[in-house]
Amino acid sequence: MERTMDFDGHCSEIVTQARLLGSCLTEGTDLTATVPSCPDWNLAQLLRHLGEVYRWAEEIVRTRATEPPPETALRVLPRDTAQSPAELADWLTEGAELLAAALRSAGPDTKIWTPLPHGNAAFFARRMAHETVIHRADAALTLGTGFTLEQPVAIDALDEWMELGSLPEMFDFHPDRRALLGPGRTLRFHATDTPPEAAAEWLVDLTGDALAWRRTREPAAVSVSAPLTDLLLLLYGRRPADKETFVVTGDTQLLEFWLSLVNFE
Repeated sequence: MERTMDFDGHCSEIVTQARLLGSCLTEGTDLTATVPSCPDWNLAQLLRHLGEVYRWAEEIVRTRATEPPPETALRVLPRDTAQSPAELADWLTEGAELLAAALRSAGPDTKIWTPLPHGNAAFFARRMAHETVIHRADAALTLGTGFTLEQPVAIDALDEWMELGSLPEMFDFHPDRRALLGPGRTLRFHATDTPPEAAAEWLVDLTGDALAWRRTREPAAVSVSAPLTDLLLLLYGRRPADKETFVVTGDTQLLEFWLSLVNFE
């Protein structure tokens, strides 16, 4: 299945999503509010984490790093901040712009260290675009504001989630996921608000020796139907499957078991 976004689109989306996130921060925004989907963080920590991730990735791309720089700044996050919401929004957007510029300067095929076996700048362009999408959703949940996403971006984000989750290396990082494999274990996710040509249907196949997925309309042991963005938030653990927006048919226990083991933060 052809991707809905390319390298340049990913670079642009990093900045677009960062600006959208920043635009949610007003003078009265409570930066100490707990993030429901990341309860160990308040809003200031969420924003600082994302801004530091931009700068960490930018250093890797700019220097053509062959090993990762320290991650302390993006992991050890103070709960308070002297920055105002506007200052934090500007700092966040600046980091996104720096990263996008470094990526475009490098080009998609430049060889660099990556945390998974992709080894090129294209990995960071796509990963950081969707990292920003999901953390914008986290901020929207915190602030009680709406969250919408353009169809090509949401489809590409779901494709990337499926691709990364199906890498063989995931068994090394998460050996407990081997328990998901078994005969007859398939899950189907169907977007209800997309045209047929979007082919916005995903099948997770757990019947073999490895996790697998494909875009298809095949039947499955359990099926989930919902608007596209809701499916994305479900798979990222940002929305529970018992919300009215989801129609679940079939083996609900399989769905619950699968979701409990595939969290992607």
